[in-house]
Order: sequence, then C-alpha cells, then structure tokens
Amino acid sequence: MTLRTAMLAAEPAAAADTMAAVVKTTPGVGHVEFLRVPEPECGPGRVKIEVAFSGVCGTDLHVYHDRFRNYPPVILGHEFSGIVTETGAGVQRARVGDRVTVFPASAVICGSCEYCRRGYYLFCPARRGMGHGVHGSFTRFVVVREDQVYHLPPNVPLEDGALTEPFACAVQAVEELGEIRLGDTVLISGPGPIGLLCLLLLRGRAKTIVAGTATDAMRLELAGRLGAEVLADVSREDLLSVVERETRGRGVDVAMECAGSAASVANCLQAAGKLGRYVQLGIIGNEAFVPFDLLLYKQLRLQGSVGYSVETWARVMQILEQGKVSLAPLITHKLPLSRWREAFDLCEKKQAVKVLLYYDEA
Repeated sequence: MTLRTAMLAAEPAAAADTMAAVVKTTPGVGHVEFLRVPEPECGPGRVKIEVAFSGVCGTDLHVYHDRFRNYPPVILGHEFSGIVTETGAGVQRARVGDRVTVFPASAVICGSCEYCRRGYYLFCPARRGMGHGVHGSFTRFVVVREDQVYHLPPNVPLEDGALTEPFACAVQAVEELGEIRLGDTVLISGPGPIGLLCLLLLRGRAKTIVAGTATDAMRLELAGRLGAEVLADVSREDLLSVVERETRGRGVDVAMECAGSAASVANCLQAAGKLGRYVQLGIIGNEAFVPFDLLLYKQLRLQGSVGYSVETWARVMQILEQGKVSLAPLITHKLPLSRWREAFDLCEKKQAVKVLLYYDEA
C-alpha cells in the first residue's frame, strides 16, 4: 500500500478522526499533496492546538524543492497560531481556550547538550523542527510539548500571532546580534518577510536603505510605506552609488543580507563601511563566490544569525505585549489550506509578503 493510499484509506465512519493536511510524501523535488491524515492524540505533558493561521515560509518552499533537509512523510508548516483544545496529564501552564503560538524549532531535542542547556535549541545535534523533521501546522490540529507553547498577549490578533516565529528571527538579528545603534545607517538587502520584519524593528532608530530587484517591486513599495528612507532597485541602479550618496562615501554602519544570493552578499560586503558590521540572515543554499578579502581590509565584524533562542522568544513576547510593533502590514494574503499551491506560487513569484493559510476540508 502506498503512503497516499494509506492516508486516504480512512473509512467514512472514521472521518471525524482524520483531517486534511499539506504533506511532503516522499523525498525529491515536489511530492507535496493535500491529503487526509490521522488526527494526532494528546499524551502526557502535551498540548493539542487547533491551528488558526499558518504562514508560508521560505523554508516550506525549500522543502518543496528538496533544498532543505526533510523527513517525509511529513506535514509542512511551522509558523502558526491557534487555540488550545486539549491538554495532557501533568500540563500546568496551558488551558483549553488559550490563544497561543509555538516555538517550532525544538520539536525534537536531546535536552542535555550544551546548546539545549543554554536555550540554543537550533544547534542541538538531535534536533528536528516542525514542518520538515516532524509534522507541522499545515493542517487542523497539532500536538506539542508544553514548553513549546507561548501565550499570545490579549492585544495580539491570531493573524499577527502566526508571524511570531519569523519575527523572532528578525529580533535576534537586530536586537541581539546586529549591535545597531541610534543614528546608524543600515542596508537591508532583500525585502522579503524577514527583511521587512527587520525594517519594522529599525523604524525611528536608524536610517534604512532597502534593496531589491525588479521582481521585488511590490515588496519595495511596501518597504517605503513601512518607513524605509531609501529604496534601491538594483536592476535599474547601482547600489554602491546609492550607498555612497546616502552615506557621503562612508558606507553603511550595518549591512543585513536577507536575500540569500551571492550577488546580494557581494553588495553587502562592498556597501559596508570600514569598521562596520555585516549580518547574514539569508540562506544561499549553494556555494557562493564573494570578495571575502573585504572582511579583512575593512575590518568588518561578520555575524551569522540563524533562527532564535529561548531568550529571543522571551524578548519577542515583551515586544508584542507592549504593542511596540504591529506585524499586520506584512500579511498580504489569507487563503484556505486547500489553495496551498496558489500560496506557494504567490511567494515564489514575490507577489506576496506573508501568506496565511487557514484550515478547510475542500
């Protein structure tokens, strides 16, 4: 019996025990289908959540194209919010009806290595995250450990709550690693969701130059509305000339690479001023040949920023509770789960910023 047959084999009488899901069925490019899967059970120490909204992430696209390690058959999706519907024995912090989001990267961890003990779960050698290593949120119900659950502040809509995970990526890069100071000039190369979330954090603190290509026209326009002082379409103008003009030849204080392309990396290294900082957020996914000697000759501080830590999530919750940042402007589309292909296409063609999926049975 094939996986697809097995997932569709539930008898009509058992339909209430199954749910629709977007599933990566087998390894390789593609092999993603909209199937019926068993509804998960809530065991001791676990929390069952009905997904309200789940965001399409670049990682989901990488899993679709088999450019990101995955373990099929697996339900995709990891950026989500929802309502607690059931709690297992021993659960104390979550109650039925709670509005929550989830720390998805720590779905499987050893809990004892030096990284787990410090809250840097992304570096645990045993780690598997939701949506690629274990079942994720492109479905109706998920079951997670209690420690993964974070309560949404009352002022945060469920739609915004679904962006908590990518927002945490931006918070780590800007607030914890970027060392960005009031009055700095910052280049954000790549106006995708992560780049625009970084922009939201920098408003009022730094002069921002947001760079993209002609295919980023819609996203660049949104960056302008979100407060970017300078927009640069590198398909039509020389980015380094823009940086030289805007910084009087000094170069930017901080370059944040969010596009994940070799050309963008090279631009950021060249745009950074002497004694400047460079933060790498984008995943290139293959070998990149860049003028790395610039790191030496400019005495740059190079910082990678992958994901987030437990400390980051605590800071994210404080930011959201205080209402310092509204994530709503980044939500450009809300589609039923059955239209997941359309959602993926919108993201791949850069015709959307953040697409939220909500559950349907169609």
